[in-house]
Amino acid sequence: MSTAGLRTYFYRVLLPHGKVQTGFLRLLVERDHSARLRLEQQTEGTVLTLKRLPQWLSMLDDMRRKVFAGHVRPVDLAGFLRDMGIMLDAGVPMMEALRTLIEDQSGHPGVADIARRVHTDMGSGMRITQSFARHPDVFPETVRNLAEIGDESGALPKMLLESAAHVERLIDIKRDIRTAMIYPMLVLASIMAVGFFWLYYVVPNLAQLFKQLRAKLPPLTQWLINVSDVLVQYLLLVAIGVVLLVVALVWLYRSVPKFKQGCHELMHRLPILRTLSTSSGMAFITEHLSLLVRAGLDFMMSLDVLSRATSNEYYRARLIKVRDGVARGEGIGASMRRVGGFPPMAVRMISVGEESGSLEKQLDRLSDEYRKRLDVVVKSLGEIVKPALILLAGGLFIFLIVALLLPIYDLVRQSVSQSMGGG
Repeated sequence: MSTAGLRTYFYRVLLPHGKVQTGFLRLLVERDHSARLRLEQQTEGTVLTLKRLPQWLSMLDDMRRKVFAGHVRPVDLAGFLRDMGIMLDAGVPMMEALRTLIEDQSGHPGVADIARRVHTDMGSGMRITQSFARHPDVFPETVRNLAEIGDESGALPKMLLESAAHVERLIDIKRDIRTAMIYPMLVLASIMAVGFFWLYYVVPNLAQLFKQLRAKLPPLTQWLINVSDVLVQYLLLVAIGVVLLVVALVWLYRSVPKFKQGCHELMHRLPILRTLSTSSGMAFITEHLSLLVRAGLDFMMSLDVLSRATSNEYYRARLIKVRDGVARGEGIGASMRRVGGFPPMAVRMISVGEESGSLEKQLDRLSDEYRKRLDVVVKSLGEIVKPALILLAGGLFIFLIVALLLPIYDLVRQSVSQSMGGG
């Protein structure tokens, strides 16, 4: 939403009991006279001073609010939407409901923070949908669209409750994915820690032993000792290099769409990650599409919102092509089949839903099915990954044996032979 007309004023008001109140006020007005009337109505006092601040100063204040505003968690957003939907459905006026959430000490501070932002915007003359649009970092596009539909159709409480349930389901999906990755990441970190211990502590001691015995080392052992020497001598530089590499990869992933898309394309080709990515991605897509279609958005707008909402570049690129196909008159299922990359079952069920007029029902079924599949993958991921981790740990162990223990065995064997020969 454009903030044109959103002005900041410094005011002094003489209140009915004789006290002078001063402060700053932000209002969405075209004329200063409207701001004066609004201020007198709110305070029931007499305006002594009303000075509009320069636009650049208002812009600086907006920047300050964005920089110092706390991060809003999805669970806080879901709580705000659900509480607002319940109170509005019960007949509580909008501003009173917002004040209730702000003053509720038993709730989470994040919910009160969201309510405070919306209350400030609506107090300046905005509609709730305008306030949501003004905070895209808090309210995702899907939530903004549902709120706008509810506001225009008079079903805002219902749409807020739908939005809350939607955000909660997305929280569950992301939590399941994080849960699925904990075990393999911990095991992988343990393997790397063991490798570092051998390179930093064990290998240098064995290298000193080989040097004292003037042992003739095979090329693999000599290479491992050289790597260990570099790690010990330049540990700080190596650590800085690893950190910079990780930072660079994270920056590329977040800032370069082609790199992020390449990562997602790779994830959809690797055996285990492919199942996880497909289940989570399709659960997200069918959940969003079902919600938007059920709310009354046409297919074109729903696909447009969905392509912007998804963070999976693999599906984003394909959804844009599907949207273009629908714009040319194709059905969603037919366009998905032509573009490729979508599971055949999902394509077939969407096509059946379009032909029979039961698309919402088919999307709901698909959403439930892919959430169940994601749950199964999460619960069985430990067993799925175990063989790969065992192979990795075994490979590292065999490498260390070949590189270090075999030369030791040769030294012992030579020493025994020489002692027996001397005897």
